[in-house]
Amino acid sequence: MEWVLPFVVLLPVVLVLLVAGSGRRAAAERQERRLAAVERKLDLIMANLGIREPEPDLPGVVLQELLAGRKIQAIKAYRAATGTGLKEAKDAVELLARQRGLE
Repeated sequence: MEWVLPFVVLLPVVLVLLVAGSGRRAAAERQERRLAAVERKLDLIMANLGIREPEPDLPGVVLQELLAGRKIQAIKAYRAATGTGLKEAKDAVELLARQRGLE
């Protein structure tokens, strides 16, 4: 019976923490959905106006690594130069490779 009292005291604390955590997660998910909606709208506006996003100036090392067949190193160099995430850097390097006929 000694374990019952700590269990009864800790149960409400755990429940409060779970509820607070789920509220934050829901708020983050709402924010992500709103940001995605804004990005889609901006893409549609840009497409309607015929505006293309400019290609970033790539450092020479990215192209050198790509020409040498070192795609992973090219992605790392792209990320270091631009501060982008892994997916965006991978997509950009693969696009560059396709444009140059390197794939």
